[in-house]
Amino acid sequence: MLSPMTRYKACLVFKAIAGAYGFDFQPAEVSVSIAGAEGCKRTVYLDAARGLRQRYQIVPRRIGLFSRSRFLGLQAPVPPAPASADDQYPKTRGDGWLEIELGEFFNDGSIDGELEMSVMEVDGGHWKGGLIVQGIEIRPCL
Repeated sequence: MLSPMTRYKACLVFKAIAGAYGFDFQPAEVSVSIAGAEGCKRTVYLDAARGLRQRYQIVPRRIGLFSRSRFLGLQAPVPPAPASADDQYPKTRGDGWLEIELGEFFNDGSIDGELEMSVMEVDGGHWKGGLIVQGIEIRPCL
C-alpha cells in the first residue's frame, strides 16, 4: 500500500562476500516502474570498491615499470569507468549493508497495480557470484 500523490524511490539492499566476482567491470541496467507504465532506467555498478576508487582517485602503487599486483600476478588492472551522469555506485548504510538506487516513480493514486523492478547485466556474458540480496526498500523521496 503506497500513499497517493507521492514520489517514491526504490533501493536494492545487498552485500558482496569476500570472494564475489563478475561485478567489477560490467555495469548493470536497473529499472523501476508501475506495471504498464514507462519506467525509470539507469546504469549502475554493483562493485562498491570501484565507486570508492572513482570518488577518491585511489591509484595502485607501482614498482618501477610494473604495478605490484600485475608483477605478482594477483589481478588485472582496473579500466577507468565511463564518465556518465547515469553511472552510480553503491553507498554503505549504517547497518553495514550496501544500497543502490534503482530509480524513482510517482504514485498518482489513480490505478492499482504492481510495481516492477529489475537488475540485469546480460551484455558481458561473464559468470557472477557472491552477491547477497537483503531486499528492496521503497521509501518516499524527501
